[in-house]
Amino acid sequence: MDKEQAGTLVFGFFNEIGIVSQLASALFTRLIPLGLHLSHFIVLNHLARLGDGRTPLQIANALQVTKATMTHTLTVLGRHGFVAIEPHPTDRRSKLVRLTPEGRAFRDDAIARLAPAFQFVIEGVSADELLTALPVLEKVRKLLDAERDAPSIG
Repeated sequence: MDKEQAGTLVFGFFNEIGIVSQLASALFTRLIPLGLHLSHFIVLNHLARLGDGRTPLQIANALQVTKATMTHTLTVLGRHGFVAIEPHPTDRRSKLVRLTPEGRAFRDDAIARLAPAFQFVIEGVSADELLTALPVLEKVRKLLDAERDAPSIG
């Protein structure tokens, strides 16, 4: 495969991921209760997956949003009692974010609401196909994550 074909293939791959992400996000947003947004759920999910005790800046960097955006998101989540924001034990300038039991329950409930809404995917794509695609997507995610801080091209 030459460079042009490889470029076309990679673009097509990421184009499909982008479209799938946009459509899935729109559906998921409709399912999230309490008027919260997908960005709020993503923070809860991040904390549930990777653990508590992260600074707002660490979360912002991981999700590639500004610190101001993360501050707003954490304020909303704090008002709902889904996160607790505490002083950092060693760095007085920073804070630590912890997922509360209510936040974990909200996240788990949102995932439970998702399953029936995506039943049409389970009916249209076999479990074997999903299991085959998942390792490739995980590998691409890890490659992209490793390149996150690389200098821009051109």
